Amino acid sequence: MTSREETNMKIKQRIGTGAWYLGVILISISTVFPLLWTLSTAFKSESEILSNSLNLIPREFTLDHFKEVFSSVPFARYLGNSLVLAVSGVLTNLFFGSLAGYAFARLPFKGKKTLFLVFLASMMIPAVVTMIPSFMVLRSFPLAGGNNLLGQGGLGLINTYWAIIIPGAAGGYSIFFMKQFFETLPSELAESARMDGCSEFMIFLKIYFPLAKTALATLGLMTFQAGWNQFMWPLIVLNSQDMMTVQVGLASFQYNQSANHGALMAGTVIATIPMLILFMFTQKYFIKGIGHSGGK
Repeated sequence: MTSREETNMKIKQRIGTGAWYLGVILISISTVFPLLWTLSTAFKSESEILSNSLNLIPREFTLDHFKEVFSSVPFARYLGNSLVLAVSGVLTNLFFGSLAGYAFARLPFKGKKTLFLVFLASMMIPAVVTMIPSFMVLRSFPLAGGNNLLGQGGLGLINTYWAIIIPGAAGGYSIFFMKQFFETLPSELAESARMDGCSEFMIFLKIYFPLAKTALATLGLMTFQAGWNQFMWPLIVLNSQDMMTVQVGLASFQYNQSANHGALMAGTVIATIPMLILFMFTQKYFIKGIGHSGGK
């Protein structure tokens, strides 16, 4: 290779590297700027917000919007509702998802592959497709919410926590995720326990479940995020203001053709804090869990 060809190759490599860094910077700016603008707007005065100013540093620093969030609507109640529903979803998905994942990974039974494919197929169906059937099932739940044995006469489980918890108690993704993880653990642990007379459930509960801390932390973080950010389904099945979640509550700061941007941004910042705190404490497990389960 001549010196001229080497020079051209170096120039091309530098151009390619420069283009890559430029693309990364542009993507980073487009991703981070809206978050910074949200945080900045939450501390701006109303007049500065209405001036359509895009400056990230407020000229007038104020906490009035944060006070308005809690004074204009029962926002603390919304946070509590979201916390209860998100934590309930985490607990049910961790237990039932890992239990089903263990069965698919370690137990031989008839129709296992077919049933697992059904769970995988359920992940490909948009949630909006199943909303009406799920609503009808919850609305006609027998002996609940004033319904008789045939599921008629009342509201069933509508406008209760159960309307959120039951449909999402064990998602297809949680089963798939835990199955992938349990398949990476040695089968000799179960075989030795069976020789000692341990039941299959106790093998799962005492041996495999404690070993899945990394995967459980990862799945718990993703499940909590999904439950905390739910909007459409709670909007459909919860019609009482006392039952509203934080994401539905944020919509109350939007009116017809306008919105209270200051209060909306302040509420958004408050609603983001729990996820940031949770991620700070679980990020090491999250990275390990994704690598462990994804490397199968």
